[in-house]
Amino acid sequence: MSVVVTGSNLTVDAVEAVARRGEKVELHPDALARIRKCRAFIEQRIEAREIMYGVNTGIGEFSEVVLTDEQVGQFQRYLIYNHAAGIGEPLPIDVVRAAMLLRANVHANGYSGCRPEITQTLVEMLNRGVTPVVCEKGSVGACGDLAPMSQIALLMMGEGEAFYRGRLLPGGKALEQAGIPVPGLQARDGLATINGSNVINAMGCLAVYDGERWLKQAEIACAMTLEALKANMKPYDERLHRLRGFQGAITSARNIKRVIEGSDLLTGKEKVKVQDAYSMRSTPQVIGAARDQMRWTRTQLEIEANGVGDNPIFLPDDKAVLTGANFQGTPISMPLDTFGGAITTVCVLSERRLNRLTNPALSVGLPAFLTKGAGMFSGMMLSQYTADMQIVEQRILSAPAFTQSIPAAADQEDFVSMGMNTALKTRQILEVANGVLGIEFMAAAQALDFRTYAPGKGTLAAKAAVRRHVDFLDEDRPLYPDHNVMLKLVAGREILGAVEAEIGELEIY
Repeated sequence: MSVVVTGSNLTVDAVEAVARRGEKVELHPDALARIRKCRAFIEQRIEAREIMYGVNTGIGEFSEVVLTDEQVGQFQRYLIYNHAAGIGEPLPIDVVRAAMLLRANVHANGYSGCRPEITQTLVEMLNRGVTPVVCEKGSVGACGDLAPMSQIALLMMGEGEAFYRGRLLPGGKALEQAGIPVPGLQARDGLATINGSNVINAMGCLAVYDGERWLKQAEIACAMTLEALKANMKPYDERLHRLRGFQGAITSARNIKRVIEGSDLLTGKEKVKVQDAYSMRSTPQVIGAARDQMRWTRTQLEIEANGVGDNPIFLPDDKAVLTGANFQGTPISMPLDTFGGAITTVCVLSERRLNRLTNPALSVGLPAFLTKGAGMFSGMMLSQYTADMQIVEQRILSAPAFTQSIPAAADQEDFVSMGMNTALKTRQILEVANGVLGIEFMAAAQALDFRTYAPGKGTLAAKAAVRRHVDFLDEDRPLYPDHNVMLKLVAGREILGAVEAEIGELEIY
């Protein structure tokens, strides 16, 4: 089924489907009509020699410089050259594809003023697998993601570089091999291609999609550890969380209880403490808070995905041209930044449970560091070191970027969002989170192998998925291969798939 670009109904899930799974894209006829109507309006204004920012003026500090008719035709090309000023490794292909889709959806609202050929070229590039090379660093997230989006815009002139069918090619060559005509850039086309926070939003949408599924895995890991530590399960009674009222906590408690369903911990066969430590009984409140935060982040990203992030904005029905700051990245960088901090917090809780699994003073009878030969063997002692190091990395990355504005462009752009820093570090936080959670999964599986009572159906499915890749630690061996395997298992969601195949799909919100 195709994703139809209308300007109004794009979701995080649709962005992921196009970006990663190659879902086809269609430009809705009504959207095309709106783009054409707006273009006709702007062309009338150009012919009337009306002064319009970024059309027949310079940009930024040069916004008061009026261009001649001859310069108007060349300005967009030089604009893109000047702004294609990023640095670093290429962004992943899925991020660039998501950014192109998001930009096409901005155009579909019919207020950007570009020619329809520009939007249609973005759609064709998505459908035929032409992905521009875009450096990951360079945007300050204020006048949109100018530097990275300019590397996309280079292809509109048959320039730049692109990936096509697994090869890195000159941009013009990639378009030629894909059978896509080069549209060229006329008045307004260049700025309309780059003047929005679409790369930040692309990275954000993909991070939220992954984060939603990572939180479900955090609940599964928690359930395994709770079973191994003979937890009192009263703190996971849904009624408790309904009385407080936070939806995230209600969902989290329900998910964890479903994973443990069928366990001896729920039947009273095993004696448990009257009350456990916070790390064992606060998980619904902590993961729930992260889930509620993520819901807000998703909402903000989807508003941005369907909004008119551009400057200036052309209103053909009102015969008006409005300049403003709808490119400003703060409305999405702030929630994305706090989302990264929420993931870090869940990882801190995971490590505290790991500590209880390995510490013989806290593990309710489990052998020290989960090894039968303590003294000769050290078991999973060093696994905790590895988890701790990763959490410090996450904590450093969780310092907010949205407070880090540095003025640019001779103080014309004197407040910027630094949203690209946010997007890059949030992605890194999530990558590290896979490793932290993988170690808890591994330790919980090890601990459960020492227990004789029956765990829940979901717990058994999760443990079996771990054991398909990591053997019981009978005696010490190098653990880095196991850690890396577990990281990949979490990133690939194999454990989540095994559990949901057994007990049904867990809830996201």
